Amino acid sequence: MIELGFLGTGGATATADRDNASFLLSAGRKFVLIDCPGGAIQKIKKLGYDPLDLESIVITHIHPDHVYGLPSVFLGLMLYDGLIRLYGSEETVELCTRLLDLFGVREANYKTRAEFHVVRPGMDFKLSGLADVTAFEVSHHTSSLAYLFRFNDGRKFLYSGDTPADPSLLRQAGGLDVLCHDCSAPSRFFEQYPVLRTLHTSSLELGRLAQDARVKTLIPCHFFGEVEFSLAEIENEIRRHFTGTLMIPRDFDKIRF
Repeated sequence: MIELGFLGTGGATATADRDNASFLLSAGRKFVLIDCPGGAIQKIKKLGYDPLDLESIVITHIHPDHVYGLPSVFLGLMLYDGLIRLYGSEETVELCTRLLDLFGVREANYKTRAEFHVVRPGMDFKLSGLADVTAFEVSHHTSSLAYLFRFNDGRKFLYSGDTPADPSLLRQAGGLDVLCHDCSAPSRFFEQYPVLRTLHTSSLELGRLAQDARVKTLIPCHFFGEVEFSLAEIENEIRRHFTGTLMIPRDFDKIRF
């Protein structure tokens, strides 16, 4: 059983109910963190996990809402002997290294150590005890990667990170059991601010994208906090095209599949 636990489901601007998007994946006691905004240690505990069981951190790209919490993770674990493997694009690894060094959390008195792994589009890597992973380039930022997780039972889970709608990404990934994808706002905001189409995905676009790719379960996330809309509007737009299973998460939700 895979557990997907949401530390945050919002975009760059947090709200009273949603913090920056980040989640953990677990197939047992050990777990992997996907992106690392602020307060990760407290949020991991709130989800019922022990931060000492954190094995790896996978970063989608270097925008602040996805990486700024990294130094506090190593600060919070400084008294415990451990190793956390960090995966990301070359640009991401370079930024994360500088960020940790800026706060001195790789110095000898910090017992939990960071091990950096550069990932390139099309490259496969293994997250021990959880999944084989393939990285895909996405156009949100020059550092951006999406990640396809292939579990031991053959199921496939894709996390897009922040990205505009891109049918080629889902074609490359192949048939998906679960897709967790950028769904920043309803389409009316993309009509009002056309530049958003080059950076993010609307709920209307996401429903069409997931239906065309025959996704079995769709999990929209990264909801903007800068504009007002309801989850009902998100759901209605997705359902204009998508007929599969739809799960709209809130912060600290857990989804098992």
